[in-house]
Amino acid sequence: MTITSSDPVARPARVRRTLWLVVLWVLVLPGAGWVAVRLGGWERGPLVQLFAFTPYIAAWSVLPAVLALATRRWLVGAVAVVTAALFALSVLPRAIADGDRGPQSGVKLHVMTQNMLFGTADAAEIVSYVRDNDVSVLALQEFSPGAVDSLAAAGLGDLLPYSVLGAEWGASGSGLYSRFPITDPGVKRNVAGGFNQAHGTVQPPGGRAFIVESAHPAAPSALSAEDNWRADLAAEPRPDANGTARIVLGDFNSTLDHKPLRDLIGDGYRDAAAATGEGLIGTWGPYDGDPIPPVTIDHVLVDKRLGVSDVSVHTTRHSDHRAVIATVVIPAA
Repeated sequence: MTITSSDPVARPARVRRTLWLVVLWVLVLPGAGWVAVRLGGWERGPLVQLFAFTPYIAAWSVLPAVLALATRRWLVGAVAVVTAALFALSVLPRAIADGDRGPQSGVKLHVMTQNMLFGTADAAEIVSYVRDNDVSVLALQEFSPGAVDSLAAAGLGDLLPYSVLGAEWGASGSGLYSRFPITDPGVKRNVAGGFNQAHGTVQPPGGRAFIVESAHPAAPSALSAEDNWRADLAAEPRPDANGTARIVLGDFNSTLDHKPLRDLIGDGYRDAAAATGEGLIGTWGPYDGDPIPPVTIDHVLVDKRLGVSDVSVHTTRHSDHRAVIATVVIPAA
């Protein structure tokens, strides 16, 4: 009797198919776990920093879905397609102009935010953005005493003569400049992170008054800083339906993939960039030379009683943040 071994040609083929299936699962499962955590708002510890890069993972998730379906691996393909679809539902809306931009009739004015990187950002360029874009309100973070002088020398006071200055050396300073008078001015210090936030009430001609604040919650720069980051975001001012409408703009050290920021927005704001389809433009990243993919952590949050019609983002020399300018619609008085 003769005993034959299995087909020597078929065995390598089966091994290759098995290895390919393993590779596909390795490509798919991390993304599936990522999107599950994103949807649940369960990011903690080192995931907080990583989740700023969720749009990049969302784009990557399409590749394993295509590979799985192209090679007829149906189960892993189904998981990959669901993963990519959930990422799309989470990320793509901020790249599509929202039909709900709030009131579009009233007084239109431009507001701008800029993190100055310890006060070193190019003052002349910031002033040129204010002049060229007809900015009425400017919020600054990492605003130093030296920046006060350099902005004054560049002519900012001629354009925005009213101000609330909480300048400090280092990263904690905050400033607010306005074309219109500012009432109830103040500078508060975030209890957890220690950064200043300048604020005041602005009354534009023909429009209703609004409260504006230069936001700068703590950064989740280390595991030990996460609690401060969460506490500062939780303490950011919320709109009061019975009070004056608010605009809170600045460096939030958070993207729309962080639940604490989504919770803040959900309490009565709209993110101006997301509402206008510009929500995937990076505002912090390699602008100071660091090899970091751009992420969107600078925001203009507009009270839902106000409207927003346009957002633009501008690179500023000598800062690791870009300027964000939003056109806000203030209902007529």
